[in-house]
Amino acid sequence: MEKSPEEVHPVKAFGWAAKDITGYLSPFKFSRRTTGDKDVKLKVLYCGICHTDLHQLKNEWGFSEYPMVPGHEIVGEVTEVGSKVDTFKVGDKAGVGCLVGSCRSCENCSNDLENYCSKGAIATYNAIDHDGTPTYGGYSDMIVVDEHFVVHIPENLPLAAAAPLLCAGITTYSPLRYFGLDKPGFHIGVVGLGGLGHVAVKFAKALGQKVTVISRSQDKKKEATHHLGADSFLVSTDTDQLQAAMGTMDGILDTVSATHPVQPLIALLKTNGKLILLGGIEKPLELPVFPLLMGRKLVGASGIGGMKETQEMLDFAAKHNITADVEVIPMYYVNTALERLARADVKYRFVIDIAKTLQPE
Repeated sequence: MEKSPEEVHPVKAFGWAAKDITGYLSPFKFSRRTTGDKDVKLKVLYCGICHTDLHQLKNEWGFSEYPMVPGHEIVGEVTEVGSKVDTFKVGDKAGVGCLVGSCRSCENCSNDLENYCSKGAIATYNAIDHDGTPTYGGYSDMIVVDEHFVVHIPENLPLAAAAPLLCAGITTYSPLRYFGLDKPGFHIGVVGLGGLGHVAVKFAKALGQKVTVISRSQDKKKEATHHLGADSFLVSTDTDQLQAAMGTMDGILDTVSATHPVQPLIALLKTNGKLILLGGIEKPLELPVFPLLMGRKLVGASGIGGMKETQEMLDFAAKHNITADVEVIPMYYVNTALERLARADVKYRFVIDIAKTLQPE
């Protein structure tokens, strides 16, 4: 006899959910599964607001299901562990990022690339879990996750400022490592100075690189160079500045999620340079081939990272005191925060104080 959702997920939970394509969030009661042998149960303390949340809430990518509890930048405290869990204990500070499951058996999973699971990684929200029920994210009071998909938060990282590293951090750290753009002395361009871009600058500087921020707005120059430590700044609409910087960069991390021309960026690359796209651009880009041929240049992309690399990223961040610049908000402010995020009115990541401000009805 098939079990009801209440029998599969008997633990009461509370969060905020969108009920339809408007994306408007409101209080929502639901259930989590009981803590299994290999599960870790977290009391959610903080959860970052990612631009992905905005896309998903409004079904801009075309596969949203409702009700939806967003949030995949989750930091919390372990309150219960399963009998076969050996890497976490009650009281540990831990995190959950973009993934809560994968097949664990395909070639990619076997190579610590669960994010590229060939059978489909299970996203922290707006996905279907192994038991056939929807996944709900971190805009909630608690979450139960297989220990393989939980990471340790190093003691010296402030919890609120560490939360965005679970998405923005690994999204920028992974391509620097994989594409060989982590060599000291390399010149790295960072396109866009938002949630991803500001963390990319910090990682690149910690790796000993020269960093140039590329933005449409001259207004961000002081922030980029004085506050974040970038070495230089280019206005992407200034043809004279772009002309002067042609052929000077070993690699570029393009964090922009809106449609934009990439040919000017390709021109900035040295021979063998690499342009890595990190933004979820909805429409196809126009990609000129001859500028690539004439410099043996590469255009690639990267999406988050596997669990082993995510832990490595957090440990690197702790060693170099890297955190996101955050604006901590109460839960009731979340809809206003999403409106502000849509117009890029945040420096640089909203983080919800779940523990103090999520009040059950």
